[in-house]
Amino acid sequence: MTTTKSARFSNEAGTSTLRGRKADMSEDDVPDDWLLSHDAGKPAQPRRQSSVRRLKEAAKSMLPAPLFLSLLHHKEIGRYPNLRRPTTFNEKILQKNLRPDPWFVELTDKLTVREYVAKKLGEKHVIPLLSVPDAFTQEVFDALPNAFVMKANHGSSYVEVVKNKSATSFEQLRDLANYWLSLDFYKIARERHYRKIKPRIFFEQLLLDSSGNIPADYKLHCFGGRSGRPIIYILVISDRFGGNTRGDVYDVDWNHLDIAIGYYKRSPVPAPRPENLDAILQAATKLCEDFDYVRVDLYAPDNHVYFGELTFTPGAGVLPFTPDSTDYEWGKLVPDTFCR
Repeated sequence: MTTTKSARFSNEAGTSTLRGRKADMSEDDVPDDWLLSHDAGKPAQPRRQSSVRRLKEAAKSMLPAPLFLSLLHHKEIGRYPNLRRPTTFNEKILQKNLRPDPWFVELTDKLTVREYVAKKLGEKHVIPLLSVPDAFTQEVFDALPNAFVMKANHGSSYVEVVKNKSATSFEQLRDLANYWLSLDFYKIARERHYRKIKPRIFFEQLLLDSSGNIPADYKLHCFGGRSGRPIIYILVISDRFGGNTRGDVYDVDWNHLDIAIGYYKRSPVPAPRPENLDAILQAATKLCEDFDYVRVDLYAPDNHVYFGELTFTPGAGVLPFTPDSTDYEWGKLVPDTFCR
């Protein structure tokens, strides 16, 4: 079985998966090379560009980044952002798109961040690497185990889960890898730190729980980490690669909050409190201690804790909240120093 989940956009509503119009941006919002087809069992492929679309994308590429982001924010959130005096969560994230801190490049790169995490948490919390080839060849493919995950380091949602290698082929994965490598992730929402990441393909061990399922994705929004007492909210993405994907927000006491992030549906019944919730929170607290804000992604199968990624600009600053008041409430939690 091969699961293709290389979504078009979003570090939140879609670091996750492609769920049609509501899980991602509309076709008019994104460059043509981000429009993927998702036929079952086939790697994502770019759609053909019409001449009108090519002209439209050429015009978009000429827009100054602040104007581009303001228009994008208005389309997705329903109002124009205040970039001079940001108050909402999304407005403050937009500012970091335009003025990322120097360390964002190293810590956003999904390969180079591994060393940072190993020093902070220990090597056992880093998902084992299978291969980081200079070129993806038949020999590399043949040497991979029966189950693995193929990823790219320079963007969001470049993830291909392979549970049974015999159900795919080298040619399919090579074409998908080459396609990913051809994409400029900066174009999607002008997150400037992505421009300096050299695209690479790599392969990781496939994490499964004791039932053979892909574990839930814990996305911990960490505010005020430098203080040593961060405020943390946990977005749990369950059944990420299945047909019943859910997104639920909890506080650190595992209260199920009436908040939706992106376009994920909330679960009608909250998930049981993880047995290793304290370990999850401790790992996030350790990883956020150098930052005013960061989203720490973790996996926690069978009482283990594994690192996923660090995200400083989730949703690229155009992430819808329900209710909308959460955008303002979370904005108050982001320290002013984050935007300097």
